[in-house]
Amino acid sequence: MLLQDLLIDVPGVLETKGNMITQIDSLVIDSREEVQNGLFFCISGARFDAHDFAQQAQKSGCVALIVSRLLESPLPQVRVENVRSAMAYISSAFFGHPAREMRLFGVTGTKGKTTSSFLLKAILEKAGFKTGLIGTTGNMIGNEKIHSNLTTPDPIDLHRCFRQMRDAGVEAVSMEVSAHAIDMHRLDGLTFEAGCYTNLSQDHLDYFNTMENYFNSKKSFFMNGAVLNAALNVDEETTEKILNEIQIPYLTYGISANADVFARDIEISENGVSFSILLRGLEDMTVHMRMTGMFNVYNALAAASMAMILGIDSPTIKAGLESVRSVPGRIEMLDTNTPYKVILDYSHSPDALENILTAVRTFTRNRVIALFGCGGDRDQGKRPLMGEIGGRLADFSILTSDNPRTEDPNAILRSIERGIQKTQGRYTIIENRRDAIRFALSMGQEGDVIVLAGKGHETYQDVMGVKKPFDEKVVVQELLAEMGEGDAKE
Repeated sequence: MLLQDLLIDVPGVLETKGNMITQIDSLVIDSREEVQNGLFFCISGARFDAHDFAQQAQKSGCVALIVSRLLESPLPQVRVENVRSAMAYISSAFFGHPAREMRLFGVTGTKGKTTSSFLLKAILEKAGFKTGLIGTTGNMIGNEKIHSNLTTPDPIDLHRCFRQMRDAGVEAVSMEVSAHAIDMHRLDGLTFEAGCYTNLSQDHLDYFNTMENYFNSKKSFFMNGAVLNAALNVDEETTEKILNEIQIPYLTYGISANADVFARDIEISENGVSFSILLRGLEDMTVHMRMTGMFNVYNALAAASMAMILGIDSPTIKAGLESVRSVPGRIEMLDTNTPYKVILDYSHSPDALENILTAVRTFTRNRVIALFGCGGDRDQGKRPLMGEIGGRLADFSILTSDNPRTEDPNAILRSIERGIQKTQGRYTIIENRRDAIRFALSMGQEGDVIVLAGKGHETYQDVMGVKKPFDEKVVVQELLAEMGEGDAKE
């Protein structure tokens, strides 16, 4: 495409320099990437300013620049108010505006995004839509998985994925919407038929600094015209701040509050959860889900509310919710054939850890054993909070490494330990995660539930910038084989 054609819908173009009739064959954010006729986005980040790498981008094959300040460069340049926002609009144009040909549904909130979007995908498929999924556990076209490292991909990857989905006949996309993606303008130019707000709890303060900033980022998703209809968790206390300002049609959902869509007669067991969903003034439907925990009732209500906004009938919603056996890394019961149960869960924030341990406690016949850590180079304030939660809710805690990244893993563990020492909880520290899991399995007894928290669906461990293979499903089976336990003995 010609550079001038890519700029048609871009807001905030301040000035141009050079030939706008320049052929663009690739979009680039890494100056080292070898390309032909590339358009390089000079993004100013927290650690690097890509304007400094424009010359390198030119050597790598880039022929034009998107900048926030004009450079001493022979390449054509487009100066814009916000390079990230411009990248979103340009990416859409470059791939032929594929999102305009599909119906988009977005879920934002600290917790519940992955499961709610999975459940909505299942409902949409039962309703006859060919559906795509974009989120933490990867992107999917139907049942085909496409790997992604970000909850919400950068605009180039996002619109490339949209193009691939549309070419495959996808009609509707259920996607997670992270606060980072909103703040970094990755979604600019998109229109969502419905958006959902699940909840807010402490996370990502390394980026947002305050809870107010974090919340305002999520709130803005419903205020900037990108969302046409909303589903809001009215049991979440911060939802009132959205309701006070929202200008679009919405449905509220919840359990304890006065909601438009609500659940009652909730029964939770280790095998799942049963409840009735009621839309005010209409008949209720009884749902028997194969995923357990009160938080999954909320996730089901979130998905059901968005489906109702779309006009999907109750039998189809019920069929969709009941068709999901599990979501990768979300309270996922591993098949170990041992007298104790092993659950994999992605819970890596204080509220998420509290939720999973509280849920497991409802059906545990003996001890709850919690294995967890905290990621490095991230919000340090949550570390002692998670330690306190483990000490309070688990019968025994094993503190270990998560993704230490560039931090000293033992320093992270000391921070967690400060929280658990405030409780009467019993614990041990085993930095090596594989050894920690071995210890957890070795202490498992009849009726125990071992919760491996923090990694969930991830298949790696990030240590000093290197992602080393570490799939806990595989690790558990290998350790059981070494120990001569469970199915691994066969």
